[in-house]
Amino acid sequence: MSAALDRMMDFDLSDEQRLVRQTVRQFAEAEILPYVEQYEREERYPVELIQKLPELGLLGPMIPEEYGGSFSDVVSYGVICEELARVDWVVASVVSVSNSLVAGSLLKCGTKEQRDGFLPGIARGEIICSACLTEPRGGTDLGNMDTTASKVDGGYLLNGTKVFISHAEHARLFFIVASIDRSLKHRGVTAFIADPTQMKGMTIGDFPMRTLKRDNLAEVHFEDTFVPDDSVLGEAGGGFPILGSALDMGRFSVAARCVGQSQRAIDLAAPYAMEREAFGQKIGEFQLVQSKIADMVARTEQARLLVYRLGRMKDAGIERCSMESSLAKLKASQAATQNALDGMAVFGGYSVTAEYEIGRLLMEAKSLEFGEGTSDLHQKIIAETALGIRKK
Repeated sequence: MSAALDRMMDFDLSDEQRLVRQTVRQFAEAEILPYVEQYEREERYPVELIQKLPELGLLGPMIPEEYGGSFSDVVSYGVICEELARVDWVVASVVSVSNSLVAGSLLKCGTKEQRDGFLPGIARGEIICSACLTEPRGGTDLGNMDTTASKVDGGYLLNGTKVFISHAEHARLFFIVASIDRSLKHRGVTAFIADPTQMKGMTIGDFPMRTLKRDNLAEVHFEDTFVPDDSVLGEAGGGFPILGSALDMGRFSVAARCVGQSQRAIDLAAPYAMEREAFGQKIGEFQLVQSKIADMVARTEQARLLVYRLGRMKDAGIERCSMESSLAKLKASQAATQNALDGMAVFGGYSVTAEYEIGRLLMEAKSLEFGEGTSDLHQKIIAETALGIRKK
């Protein structure tokens, strides 16, 4: 029996997890969905929508109660990400970045002072988090980054540029990775956690996008930007293992968000197929359209099960699930993109008009294929694991 089969777990939802889905879906449809298209047209970051999340505990689903969070289990966190992303990519991203990358890393590697100083504010919605990982020369090869951290008295000087940075302009906490010695490759990678309002020499610039304009993606530039010693997360040169663990959870939450977007494409396309008529009948009665709808449902359910399995593994305490997280991220992001394409085919020419949401889903879904590792990277991880080249 293969190692993957040995590690399979039950991934049916409990009554409590079903209630989480119902509660978040009702909230998202009532409080977020009505504003998404407007905010996209206005290129307006959804601050007001994000401020609605803490009341339901949606900004701290991976933060323990002792820090003001609402943590119950990882699968429930995935359901939250899925249901929020079903209506809005950006609001779901706030939850994903804050919990998978930042709060998760603080809980595992942060000092007591770091945890006490930041986690309660994240859970209350007072601290929006931003992860400064991707660089102009590439985002996949995190062990070979250009941004450097040079040791000086009392701290480090950061120099370099990060791109495609979500939430940067509104963030109160940056999760930054830089190298203390580029010749050391991954052994030089160091993680920092810092308040951007205290970082002199850092500039945040516009990073124009054709989509996700409401996210206000940014370019962050560091020029001799000082961060104190107590900003180091873990140990200097020990950032790569922190990233590895964080990316497992990051890929889980991104995959869950992809499932939500896949489901949204179905929720839009199926009713439309039974409203629109051609040649004297509903287009949903044509076999070719039915085939598209069936494929959309099948690939969404396949992706959802991979995501929930990964969540169960994390709930069982399995620290590293590299292959399983790659499987979930790869198949879920591909499902989101293909579902958007099939949904657009159902809508026909109307799919590219401003009146319908389905066309926007395509570019948003495609961007999720790149985030948290490209499809090529995940195929490499899966193949190397199967071939015995990679051990975890």
